[in-house]
Amino acid sequence: MKKAIIVDDEPLARLVVKEYLLQHPDITVMQECNDGFEGIKAIMQHQPDVIFLDIQMPKINGFEMLELVEQPPAVIFATAFDEYAIKAFESHAVDYLLKPFSQERFDKAIERLIERDTAVTANNTRELLETAAQGPQQNQRIVVKTGNKIKIIPIDEVHYLEAADDYVKIHTREGAFLKNKTMGHFEKVLNPQQFVRTHRSYMVNVQLVTRIDPYEKENFLAQLKTGAQVPVSKTGYAKLKNVLGI
Repeated sequence: MKKAIIVDDEPLARLVVKEYLLQHPDITVMQECNDGFEGIKAIMQHQPDVIFLDIQMPKINGFEMLELVEQPPAVIFATAFDEYAIKAFESHAVDYLLKPFSQERFDKAIERLIERDTAVTANNTRELLETAAQGPQQNQRIVVKTGNKIKIIPIDEVHYLEAADDYVKIHTREGAFLKNKTMGHFEKVLNPQQFVRTHRSYMVNVQLVTRIDPYEKENFLAQLKTGAQVPVSKTGYAKLKNVLGI
């Protein structure tokens, strides 16, 4: 018996998945969720084997929801998301169902779920998130989890990023927030004309840089409008000057 959760903001879409699942009595729907916030809580509570997940939802989208789950289960997308974009994720998800889909197409997705090894599915979900993060809609904000709350940080409100062991510390006017990602990840997905990796452990929002001061040897300090100081290495100095046009 497999446990499932349906996460979709459209009641009719959730109903369709439930009706199609009647042909698969070995899969039990533990909960229906109409947004990503509810989805995260349901996953923590029920530890499902599979999520039937929409991508475009209010508040946070499906990809952002998965990022906030420590051990994401298998994922079958059931979405109206553009087919071209979905194909980019096809090799990483268990399957995707482009709305509207038939019972026959749904059954094929369940077959793939049964055939797919759980460990492989977990790895594929992580790869899926890395692929999705590079999409144009995914680099306009950063979604973080603080305790039981979820915070959405518009990218323009980020002052700088700082490596912190297995996390990255996102510095903003409201304080610092931890994200379970690497500096390399953010270097790939953020606009290089706005965020520059000035140091092995730092990236800075160049719009906030007021000046660059010598520090010691061939190192520097970037002074920000906020009063913060961000370390700049020799390599980072060259990158920063290039973006600032100096």
